[in-house]
Amino acid sequence: MTHPSPRDFQPNLPVDVPIPLRQPATTPRPLAQPSRAKPIGWWRLGLPLLFQSLLIVAVPAQDAFTYITGRTVVLQTAPVDPYDMLRGYYQVLGYDVSNVDNLATLPGGEMLKNRDLVGPIYVVLEEPAAAATPPTAWVPVRVSPDRPTDLADNQMALRGRAENWQVLYGLETYYMPEDQRDSINQAISQLQSQQPQSFVVEVKIDGQGHAVPVSLWVGETNYRF
Repeated sequence: MTHPSPRDFQPNLPVDVPIPLRQPATTPRPLAQPSRAKPIGWWRLGLPLLFQSLLIVAVPAQDAFTYITGRTVVLQTAPVDPYDMLRGYYQVLGYDVSNVDNLATLPGGEMLKNRDLVGPIYVVLEEPAAAATPPTAWVPVRVSPDRPTDLADNQMALRGRAENWQVLYGLETYYMPEDQRDSINQAISQLQSQQPQSFVVEVKIDGQGHAVPVSLWVGETNYRF
């Protein structure tokens, strides 16, 4: 008796066709996403620009406030060479209260004998008893490293900055229209040899000691800034 072979139990199956193997299921890897730079906050760019803008606006705003609210004070100019005073569109002036030697003789001025002194300084100015034209310069009466709070009604404190041999007030340089330069130059040359005390500058000083220029008097002629 003949026994059937295993092939006899697989009807209709081609002999030479391989049976495919089932591959295990795999999870596809996600595609790498491009990295994105962290955006810079607007405040990192905006704040520096805003700060710079405020600095630019603050100086004219302070000058405008002083011009409106300040009190008019007359400063005596120091002798100058008019040909050296007018440079381009600007004029450069010095004052009696800019001279450290002058201030050192006043009450409180002993601190100015140290020529290495650098820092704020307040010069108390006193109004003259009588008004005149051209106006008479106010008289410096004392010096203080701090803003005085005990001023009389006829006094104002001018804030400056001591720098070695001089005191600067931010009043040393003025813009002057070119068409007036020659006339001012000639007037100063004539006046300084005759009436040097008539060459003065009007400024306005606010309660903090900040000052802005108003006008220049050369004899009886007034030049507005």
